[in-house]
Amino acid sequence: MESHVNAKQLFNHATTLKLHTGNLVNRSRLKKKCPSSPSEELQDCIQGTLSEWFAAMPSSLDSELPIVLDCTIPENTEAITPEEREELKVSVKLFLTESHCSSIRSAVDMACLSLGVSQLDSVIIAPPSLPEGEAQTLTHLQPLWEELESLVQSQKIAAIGTSDLDKTLLEQLYNWAQIKPSSNQVNLASCCVMPPDLTAFAKEFDIQLLTHNDPKELISATGFQEAVQGSSKDLQVADWRLEWVLRYSIIVKSRGIIKAKGYIVHAKKSSDH
Repeated sequence: MESHVNAKQLFNHATTLKLHTGNLVNRSRLKKKCPSSPSEELQDCIQGTLSEWFAAMPSSLDSELPIVLDCTIPENTEAITPEEREELKVSVKLFLTESHCSSIRSAVDMACLSLGVSQLDSVIIAPPSLPEGEAQTLTHLQPLWEELESLVQSQKIAAIGTSDLDKTLLEQLYNWAQIKPSSNQVNLASCCVMPPDLTAFAKEFDIQLLTHNDPKELISATGFQEAVQGSSKDLQVADWRLEWVLRYSIIVKSRGIIKAKGYIVHAKKSSDH
């Protein structure tokens, strides 16, 4: 039972959790259960990765308990080699739970570090979901977009895109932005046909329209806590909150196949006791 005690102690002591699921393309353990949605897949991955990580932990620590839990399973992660980098496209979608611009930079840095690249080919931003009845506005998007622009200027990202913007908002962002959105993702659950005004605008300004099936909230606060709770007995999860989730896919350009995909998750323990 020693490892459970350890998991609990580690969790009680830490204030930050960084979790990388590693490549999910050939992980048989997750293939058995076909996730019905991106949310279910993510929940399953968080729980599975944490369980595996706790199980592989040495039963005694030589040093003090860490403040940051860096939960990665090395066998599941292959860094991209410089030789193959040219042939691959690294695409990312970043789901923010809170509007902290600093999250964008740390997520991009962490993805580059985890995948062994110096630049991401494209990053699509999914802003935090708003309270019921509130609509997304340019004011919400501007600080996030400025952060993305600065990452393009410092060559950490090649192209930046948006998610779920209607024609009006996409046009406002396009007119205001220094670095224009190269793509906009549209959820086909909300509209089975691309809105004609959006299609026309995107065509005129060379913005790629992509489709996606992510829910408005990729994982709820409760969903996240349940996933963590399910990984080991007696974990105190009430104070933990998710800051962001980054989903990446690595595509072999010439063949259009997905070589790797996975999630990187960042959570913090709130200290307001």
